[in-house]
Amino acid sequence: MKTYPIALVPGPVSVPREYMEAYLTDYGSPDLEEDFLTLYCEVQRLLRTLGKTARTPVVMSGEAMQALWGAMMSSISIRENMLAVSNGFFGSGFADMAARCGFRVKLVEFPFDQPIDPDVVLREAKAFRPKIITAVHCETPTGLINSLAPISDVAKQVGALFCVDSVSSFGGTPVPIEEWDIDLLLGGSQKALSLPPDLSFTFVSETAWRAIEHIDDKRCSFGGYTALQDWRHVGRPGRFPTYTHNWRALEAMRRSLVDIVEVEGLDKVYTRHEDAASFTRNRLEELGFEIFPKTRALRSPTVTAAYVPQGWTWEAFDGALRDEGVVLGGSYGPRSGKLFRIGHMGTQANLQLLARGLDAIEKVLKKK
Repeated sequence: MKTYPIALVPGPVSVPREYMEAYLTDYGSPDLEEDFLTLYCEVQRLLRTLGKTARTPVVMSGEAMQALWGAMMSSISIRENMLAVSNGFFGSGFADMAARCGFRVKLVEFPFDQPIDPDVVLREAKAFRPKIITAVHCETPTGLINSLAPISDVAKQVGALFCVDSVSSFGGTPVPIEEWDIDLLLGGSQKALSLPPDLSFTFVSETAWRAIEHIDDKRCSFGGYTALQDWRHVGRPGRFPTYTHNWRALEAMRRSLVDIVEVEGLDKVYTRHEDAASFTRNRLEELGFEIFPKTRALRSPTVTAAYVPQGWTWEAFDGALRDEGVVLGGSYGPRSGKLFRIGHMGTQANLQLLARGLDAIEKVLKKK
């Protein structure tokens, strides 16, 4: 399907027309114009407001995975250790990425429906002595959200940087960067910010900047496209990296952030996502679905995962829903084919839209 009449995938989400209109302006060269630098600094300000932090956000042209690669490759040497903490597909993915770069990696895994045990992480971290510890805030494939303050405490105890993937949570639920003392907070435009997958961003602490600036020359990164090194002093005249940025995407992000921060307001945005999650789960349970994970405190406000109904394969269920114009998401890894997901983030945290989708699900079940 080229377009989705009722789009409920957990990203990329539907993009409002007013954001897409930013792509229609024939902007000049971002490498030459002071106006672009002004726009970039305004987006940084709005991101800091959304994150309730003074930490520097670096905004790059490229989808969210770029932020993960860039943070990892910029802050750790191939002679140093990385500890990946995981209770989901993307948490383990951090370890896979690092291994491909030749880093020394240890993966500490927990069941996909269980919280992370900080005592286990501390024991492993003391033995392994990592330079950086990674974790995921919202595991989109299973709809699980983690409380990461205890993992941050572990990182500080062993003198490691703390790096968090918040791609599916930032903008849809509070991500307390300062409170959790996150050194590298990673996000993207295509989830709760309701934009195309054109931009990634990384909040960088002063501790992380020092590590980035003093990393030795044998790092995996060559200081290239995804590297954070050259972005420290963006905002000062003559200090923008040699990098053709995406002016249109940045203007679209500015419009999105203004709507979130200044028009709707953070409290209302987060309440809207909580209401959307509750509405979705209550309706699914009324229809007989089993929500994943079972523990309510582990369920994300931005995405709901549920078991594929008995008597259906995921492929058959997905096909029947598409016949009704509804598109959901499947899952990845060990839950592939077992779970489906409804994305209620950004523009999709909308009760009318969700009601249409859930009505269609009920219709499909009754046809079986």
